[in-house]
Amino acid sequence: MKKLTLVFAAFLVALSSLAQMIEPIKWSFQSKQEGRDVQLIFHATIDEGWHLYDTDLPEGGPIATQVIYEDTTRFDILGSLEKSPLPVEKFDNTFQMTLRYFSGEALLIQHIRLHDDKPLEIKGNVLFMGCDDEMCLPPNEHDFSFRFNENGSSKLENSFPAVASSDSEPASGGAGGQSLWLFIIISALAGFAAILTPCVFPMIPMTVSFFMRGSENRGKAIRQGVLFGLSIVLIFSILGAFFTFGLFGPNVGNILSTHWIPNLLFFLLFFVFAISFFGAFEMVLPGSLVNKTDSKAEKGGIMGAFFMALTTVIVSFSCTGPFIGALIIDAVQDGGLRPLLGMFFFGLAFATPFTLLAIFPSALNKLPRSGGWLNSIKVVFAFILLAFGLKFLSNIDQVYGFNMLSREIYLAVWIVLFFLLGMYFLGKIRFSHDSEVTSLSTGRLFLSIITFTFVVYLFTGLTGAPLTTISALLPPQQSGQGYFPAGNTVSVRGTQHELCGSAKYADKLHLPHGLQGYFDYEQGIACAEEQNKPVFLVFKGHACANCKKMENSVWADPQALKLLSENYVIIALYTDDRTKLPEKEWITSKVDGKLKDTMGKKNLDHLIEQYNTNSIPFHVIIQPNGGIEKMAVTFDTDEFVSFLEKGV
Repeated sequence: MKKLTLVFAAFLVALSSLAQMIEPIKWSFQSKQEGRDVQLIFHATIDEGWHLYDTDLPEGGPIATQVIYEDTTRFDILGSLEKSPLPVEKFDNTFQMTLRYFSGEALLIQHIRLHDDKPLEIKGNVLFMGCDDEMCLPPNEHDFSFRFNENGSSKLENSFPAVASSDSEPASGGAGGQSLWLFIIISALAGFAAILTPCVFPMIPMTVSFFMRGSENRGKAIRQGVLFGLSIVLIFSILGAFFTFGLFGPNVGNILSTHWIPNLLFFLLFFVFAISFFGAFEMVLPGSLVNKTDSKAEKGGIMGAFFMALTTVIVSFSCTGPFIGALIIDAVQDGGLRPLLGMFFFGLAFATPFTLLAIFPSALNKLPRSGGWLNSIKVVFAFILLAFGLKFLSNIDQVYGFNMLSREIYLAVWIVLFFLLGMYFLGKIRFSHDSEVTSLSTGRLFLSIITFTFVVYLFTGLTGAPLTTISALLPPQQSGQGYFPAGNTVSVRGTQHELCGSAKYADKLHLPHGLQGYFDYEQGIACAEEQNKPVFLVFKGHACANCKKMENSVWADPQALKLLSENYVIIALYTDDRTKLPEKEWITSKVDGKLKDTMGKKNLDHLIEQYNTNSIPFHVIIQPNGGIEKMAVTFDTDEFVSFLEKGV
């Protein structure tokens, strides 16, 4: 008990600490050249309380800092790395050995000699590990690139910088925290909702009885129940950690949200679950898998509690799968600690009833019995799964430009689904496992009122209403769109600046609210120079829910629209668009060395290389004098307007 409690406590401490950290070690790179003799300078800025380990450490310790070159065939390395200041030597309590490390900052200088005077690019990465007095972060890499012997300057030789520092932080702060807390609340609510599914709810008495049987020692049963709950949280958290710490690659969020294969699979998953919830068939996992974990649970003790938790998670997946899938998809798009935090709070909410009932078993008698009400919840989930599953088909349609699932068709399907759900609450629709509704309860009446009100709200979308509260879930609204145009959509007011010519890709890509702009970086920068105006650069995506939500909330503010339309050249770069670029526009990435031959790949590479993030939406204001302001996601109108005013 003590061992598992200590492990779990350490996990919580690490989770709490990680949630507050943002890259405690930041790198910048410079070079000095005299003829063929060159100095490569690697500069690390280290946050207070953290340290960076030396380049030479004893075995069994942490990862030593290493400079790794992709190709060394065209230059010679002269001597070892020079270090300034010299690392300090101290006994490390974490690793229980004497180690050398840097604090505050570290300057690593490598002397090399070039073989010839031909143009050369030296690429590679710095592998490093950061620790403080309590914990260590996973090993990390930071890419570098040095260019030598290049005649002339780049084609973007102007006051608008082609490359921005990757070490500065976005200007946005407050809204991001609010959004994270909202995500945590949603994760916890999803965990509680999963308890009410037919796969999980009937397991509560059975599972609690498992810990009470064969022992008159209530204290022991309570300990086993607590261990069981902690194990559930740990299992879900491990799943989230796989995504948070990049086990599936740094771009897994972009792949999950934009590629047609995962989107089609998720749609089929939601569709099959929905059909199962309607009662067409029962979904069960392979019996061998369940039996194997269940047999180990019979052994008792810490391992018994853990495997009982694993059995519960596996058996319940037939109902919890859609909850977990939806949370993971939403979390990985925003990146950071969201997958880990989402699964942690989902697991915490999911495990809480089991743990409390193990401590207070007499409360089992007060639980409602499984029956018709549980099947009704199952059917409600089925309608909701069908509605939300449509989002994955919409992602494919928008990213690949099929234009088959328009906003009107999407809304029409939702209207039908939620109308049928309202009729189900009234007892006008019954399925095979449903009990007959002989009288309408107060709860069903109010649920039907809420559902039909939502149907009416959806119908206003067909008249052109923006449906701001759910815009993140819908296909984007185009200018003048709607079967019955009502003229009530938000649009640009005032004088909008003229473009410098036809925008590339304007036949398939559009800005919201009637705004005009560019979808190609070079074309937009050229127009900004010609008009001597600042650039409003936004990295966005067809499948980005937060992008749509921002555009329909803070962008729609009249003052924000006025600033955008009159004072800026707008450049919108889609990071998930699959449009094939002409071969002359293909690039080889400095980030991963791969060929980028589509619009989305090239724009995402630009975002990662220049601004050291792959999270969207991401906003950059580029001044004619070279000044830069940055902002991530925010739903605070005043903050967004202030950001735009600062740029002007």
